[in-house]
Formats: sequence, structure tokens, C-alpha cells
Amino acid sequence: MAITISLVALFGFILVILLRTRHLGYGSAFVAAMFGFTLASTGAATLVNHLISAALNAIQNL
Repeated sequence: MAITISLVALFGFILVILLRTRHLGYGSAFVAAMFGFTLASTGAATLVNHLISAALNAIQNL
């Protein structure tokens, strides 16, 4: 059985780890999150989704 995890949850977990280890400041994390929300509302969102899907399919086929 394959276990799937939401990319949002995965990226959120990575963001929390970066914040807790102080590799990323709160201001930088806020800017990164706002960039993600802004990017999701543009025409580039489809391209980003296709790139992520292609990368995940490539990883699965290894």
C-alpha cells in the first residue's frame, strides 16, 4: 500500500523544521509563504503543478 502525503503538509513540515533550527528567519518564512500564495493565484500555478507532478512521476519510476 502506498502512503501519500499532501505536498502542502510536507512543505509546511519542512518550513517548521527550518524555523526551529534557525536556518530560516520568521521574516523570510513569511515572504516565502506570501510568494507561494501569490504564485498560486497567477497563471504560473498550472506550470508549477505540472513540474511538481513530473518530478514526482520521475521519482516513482526510479
